[in-house]
Amino acid sequence: MSIYTGRGDDGETDLRDMTRVSKASPRIEAYGTVDELNALIGTIRPTNHDDINERLSAVQNHLHVVQADFANPDPDEDDPAIRAEHIETMEDWIDEYDAELEPLTSFILPTGSDHGAALHHARTVCRRAERRAVALAAEEQINEDAVQYLNRLSDGLFTFARVVNARDGEPEEAPEY
Repeated sequence: MSIYTGRGDDGETDLRDMTRVSKASPRIEAYGTVDELNALIGTIRPTNHDDINERLSAVQNHLHVVQADFANPDPDEDDPAIRAEHIETMEDWIDEYDAELEPLTSFILPTGSDHGAALHHARTVCRRAERRAVALAAEEQINEDAVQYLNRLSDGLFTFARVVNARDGEPEEAPEY
C-alpha cells in the first residue's frame, strides 16, 4: 500500500465514515491539533523519570482515541471513545503528583529543565486542542468527555511539568509584574 493516495490533493479528506470534508473544517482542525499534541508529547519521551514516561505513553494512546473520536461524526457504541474513566485516571495522576509538590502560591513561568519546559509547551498545545474541540462542539455533536479529557490533560501536563522540574532540581520562577 502506498503512503500517498492523492485523494487529499483537492483540499478534502475522509472522515472515519468515509464522508469527505474540507481539510479546514472544525472537525479536522480539532483532531489535527490533537495529533500535533500527540507528536509533541512523543518528542518529550523518554524523560529521566519512568513513571512520567509510562503516563505520557498512556496519554499518547488516549490522544489517539480522542482523534478517532473526533474523526467519527456518527459513532457507534463500540467505536473508540474517551470515557469518564480516562478523565478519572488523569485526575488520580494529578492528585498523586500534586501531593509530591509544594503548593503553588503564585503563577509560574513555563520554564525549567528541557523536559519540564517541553511539558509546559505541550500544555499550551493541549489548551489549543481544547479550544478547537469547543469550536467543533458549537457546530456539531461530539463526545463531551473528550473535551473534558483535554481540559483535564492540560492540568495534568502542567502538573507533570512541575514534578519533572522539581525532581530535576529546577526552581519555579514567578512572573514579575
